[in-house]
Order: sequence, then C-alpha cells, then structure tokens
Amino acid sequence: MSLRRLLAREASRLVTSERLNVLRRRVAEGRRRLRRKRHEIDYFHDIRDPYSLLAAMALPALAARRGVSIRPHLVPPPPDWAAPERAMLDAYARKDAASLAAHLGLAVPDLSAPMDEAAARAGEWRLLQAMADGSFIASAAALTAEAWRGEVPPGSGDSTAAVAAGAALREKLGHYLGATFHYAGEWYWGLDRLHYLEQRLETLGARRRDAGPAIQHPREALRLPTDCKGRLAGRRLELFLSFRSPYSYIVLPRAFALADHYGATLDLRFVLPMVTRGLPVPMAKRLYIVRDTAREARSEALPFGRIADPLGEPVARGLAILAFALRTDQAKARAFALSFLQGVFADGIDAGSEAGLRQLVERAGLDWSHARTAMADEGWRATAETNRQAMVDEGLWGVPSLRFGETATWGQDRLWLIEDAMIRAARGTA
Repeated sequence: MSLRRLLAREASRLVTSERLNVLRRRVAEGRRRLRRKRHEIDYFHDIRDPYSLLAAMALPALAARRGVSIRPHLVPPPPDWAAPERAMLDAYARKDAASLAAHLGLAVPDLSAPMDEAAARAGEWRLLQAMADGSFIASAAALTAEAWRGEVPPGSGDSTAAVAAGAALREKLGHYLGATFHYAGEWYWGLDRLHYLEQRLETLGARRRDAGPAIQHPREALRLPTDCKGRLAGRRLELFLSFRSPYSYIVLPRAFALADHYGATLDLRFVLPMVTRGLPVPMAKRLYIVRDTAREARSEALPFGRIADPLGEPVARGLAILAFALRTDQAKARAFALSFLQGVFADGIDAGSEAGLRQLVERAGLDWSHARTAMADEGWRATAETNRQAMVDEGLWGVPSLRFGETATWGQDRLWLIEDAMIRAARGTA
C-alpha cells in the first residue's frame, strides 16, 4: 500500500472512530454545561426542498424538549457540485418526500410539480418574518405548505441577504443540503436522521415536556413477516451498487435478507462509481457521507471505518471478478461483493495490490487463478453501462438503488418501500 493510501486509511479511521466521537460529544457537553447554555440546534430550511417541509413538521416536538433552543436559518438549494443531476434530483425528491410523508402519516400538499418561484420568494419573506417574531418553529411547516400550494400572498420584502447568510453558515459548518440539523459538531439530515439527534438529546436528559414519544420517527427495520416467507420464488429483486459506495456496503446484508426471506432472486447490478461517470463528490460531501455511513453501520452492527479507497483500477478489477462470479456462481458472487466492500470500507485492505485483492477473492471462496483470468475480460464494462441506463430509466442515478417489480427507489433508507411491495406481492394484494 502506498504512503498516500496508508495515510488516507488512517485518516478515515480517525474520522469515523466511535471512541473519538464519544470523546468529542463529552467535550461539547462539558463546555455547554460550564457555560450554562441550552442545547442549541441550528436548523437549515430550504423552502423549495420537499424534505424541508417534512423536517419543519418535526420542529415543534423537537423544541418541546427540556433545555432545547432551535436557531432557524433560510438556505438556497444545494450548489451545483452537490446536485450534479439537479433536474433528476428535484423530481425524485418530490416523489420520494410524498412517499415518505404517506408512510409516516403526514399530510402534505401536492408535490408533483416544482414550487412556483414567486410563491417561493414570498414564502421565504414570510418565514423570515416568522423568524423575527419568534413564531418560526410553530409556523414553518404551514407557511412552507402554503408556498407549495401557491397560496402565499406576495411579500413586500427581500429575503436574499438572509438566505445568503444561511448558506454561508451552512457551508462554514460543513454541509450543503436543506432540511438539515446541526448540533454540537454533528449533522442530521431530514426525518431519516432526526432519530439520531433525538436519541442523543434523550441521553443528555433533554426529554420531551409534552408527553410525546421520545423518538418521533424511529429507524426503520426489516419486518420479514413469517406468512410471506419463500412466497416470491421466480421474482427478481434488483440491487444497483457500486464498489466505491459505502452505502452499497451497508445495504448488502439487508438486501440478502430480503431476497432470502421472500424467496426472490437477488440480481446484483453493478455500475461504475459516480466520479468515474464524471459526477463530482467534493470534500464536504465525502466527509458527511463517511460519517453518516459510520453511524448507519453501527446501527446495523457492521464494521466500518478503515477505508482503502478503491477508486480506479481496483474498482475495475473488482467488477471484472464480480461479473465472472455472477455468471458462474451466484452464492460466491454475493460473497465476493460483500468481501470486496467490507474489505475496502472496514478492513482497510488495499484492493489495488495483488495480495489485497487475492485476500478479498479467496475469502469469498473464489479461485484466485480464475479471478486473474477474469480480470482480463473487459466485457463487464458493457454490463455496467446497461445497468446504469436501466437505473436512469427509473429516474435514478445514484447507488444503492433497488427495484422490485414496478417499485424502484434510491438509497438504503427506503428498504421499507421495497419490502412493502414484496409483502403485497407475497400476499397477492399487488
């Protein structure tokens, strides 16, 4: 392993270290107590972002915790580098947010079309006024919903300066999205990560004063009902994954569990990494993804953190071997996919070295001599492009993405959506 890769691996270990994270939290809490300050949360609201609408609905309960103070900030949509496929991202976000709202029983306006720009500007002005008079927490969701419905009366002021200030603070603290919460050095995105913040506040004694649930929207777990076991034989569960995606790593065991429980065939559809496809992943985004994946990995009891970035030739050779395994032995293909991803994201194995790659191959039960032969076959590239196009045809562009029947979704946070479709199919209700 080169010195550069070695240093990067050790840096990632420090960034994702749970011990250091616990220490940082203790230091932050000690400082807060010494200063006798409240639990101060910065919330960043993008009125055009449907996830911000859902996040705003959770603000009153969050503010109802003892000793909690929420400082709201208005922000613009993410910069171009954070949204390289902006049109697809916006369309998917509206669809996904509507689906999530329905799943959680939240009433939202029609999100099928983008927010009217005049309504957005007027809504921002009204939100700025609510910030000034102290009513933002109580009224942000309603005001944002009115903007989505186009029911906001024209404003008489300009919120441009306030939005720019919010964007500058968000960038300074290290993020790029709306619907985000920042507390004592850590970021939490939308309702999908709010439970981590609420659990942290619970641990610190900042419990709710309104007798509501400790966690508004707990983390989703697989249900795997016994009456559906083995009932989807012959059906396909497709997983679009990349060998440079940490989220692809942490979704694999659950994708295996879904396919095995319901009796479906798991189709591993590999694609090239975003960077290889010309989509940028700047440092702020990489840092958030790594820290967030570490948090999610701990929730799934998966090792994570000693990262040996496989970008370039390691990914290419790994995908060539995976393509070979998929043609010859599905069980070993699964084992190799997990071995490779765990190797580069948890075990710190250099897949760019012959010794490292051989270790990843042989612990998956594959023959090294066959793997070496497979690496010379460039046919996997056409398969990767076919898979990418199939993903794009579903309005998706990132990994991991999953498809079962007519249901397709992006991200390991939406496994419940895929499982809903599988349960309906297994029970004959779809």
